[in-house]
Amino acid sequence: MSGQPSELPLAGIRVVEFTHMVMGPTCGLVLADLGAEVIKVEPVGGDSTRRLLGSGAGFFPIFNRNKKSIAIDLQSPEGIGIAHRLIATADVVSENFKAGAMKKLGLDYDSLKRFNERLVYVSHKGFLPGPYAHRTALDEVVQMMGGLAYMTGRPGDPLRAGTSVNDIMGGMFGAIGAMAALMQRERTGRGMEVQSALFENNVFLVAQHMMQYAVTGKPASPMPSRISAWGIYDVFTVAGGEQVFLAVVSDTQWALFCDAFGLDDLKNDPRLATNNLRVTAREWLMPILRERLGAMDVRDISATFEQKGLPFAPIARPHDLFDDPHLKQTGGLAPMQLPDGRSTTVPLLPLALDGARPGVRHGPPRLGEHTRGLLAELGYAADEIDELCRNRRVADEAAQATSD
Repeated sequence: MSGQPSELPLAGIRVVEFTHMVMGPTCGLVLADLGAEVIKVEPVGGDSTRRLLGSGAGFFPIFNRNKKSIAIDLQSPEGIGIAHRLIATADVVSENFKAGAMKKLGLDYDSLKRFNERLVYVSHKGFLPGPYAHRTALDEVVQMMGGLAYMTGRPGDPLRAGTSVNDIMGGMFGAIGAMAALMQRERTGRGMEVQSALFENNVFLVAQHMMQYAVTGKPASPMPSRISAWGIYDVFTVAGGEQVFLAVVSDTQWALFCDAFGLDDLKNDPRLATNNLRVTAREWLMPILRERLGAMDVRDISATFEQKGLPFAPIARPHDLFDDPHLKQTGGLAPMQLPDGRSTTVPLLPLALDGARPGVRHGPPRLGEHTRGLLAELGYAADEIDELCRNRRVADEAAQATSD
């Protein structure tokens, strides 16, 4: 895999984002990685996700690379004036605050489009307009009400997915909508409002199970108790307690699997001749396979599956991926500096453009890192900027460092 593309497709597009947490910042991340200039508008005290602990500690560094930071007090007339000047230079505005929050500030789409009909405005919310729109939504909320937690957990034990799937995908759909709106603007000269929502995203994720019911008339069972479409499609515990996921999803693969592991009796059993027969035989077939594979070394099993072209996977933990040989060799992990100065590597967008991966041009910004430069670009004189900083209407990197 070669390095970064020589010219990124969204170069020359300016995005101003009023976002926090995951959903809105993900939209900006996608646009920024693809070349847009993304300016993150933060409160003078900074985006609260800069200070999260536990499972939120990774939010800011992963979703805010390749962005600039300007810190503005949007509760002041001066701050709103800066925001208006900044938005006047933007192609896209993105926000993910509670319904009505941007309208109170006069920064909603209806207010802004009167001054800039070419503006593309992306709103990320919990729900699209409708009966639920007033509710406060979180990824876990919509996973529970949208069928995903039911499908992930055991019967009677709904379980959220192990990552922020709706927040991340909702932000991705916001970015897709923004790019579609920019394309249409090239034809019409007018922008539009794009809306993306957690709940509707979750419904899209479980749509295959909705359609399963539409086709079969039978409700989908939770994943741990589902009737699998494949005869062998499971995690196996083998020698030393190691675990590996193994799949045999066709009759050709079944023959290869049986030959590779000396399972002639199973290969020749007419009750196992087809995948559908093996699905119905899982109750007695799986214990036999678990017993025969259970004493084998996970490396030997994996090597055999790889040699035969059979699907398999080690059971990795997220931090194991920093040392994944495929990611390291293909450039899927890029070096990046954290706001506190430490270095790490970070996963890139899962795509390549002409064989090149859009990479990290700038680590996640320090709070107010670009405040002075952007204000100067907007026409503020140096003494005006100093006065704004003294009155805490804006914060720049130097002021933040002093307060820290």
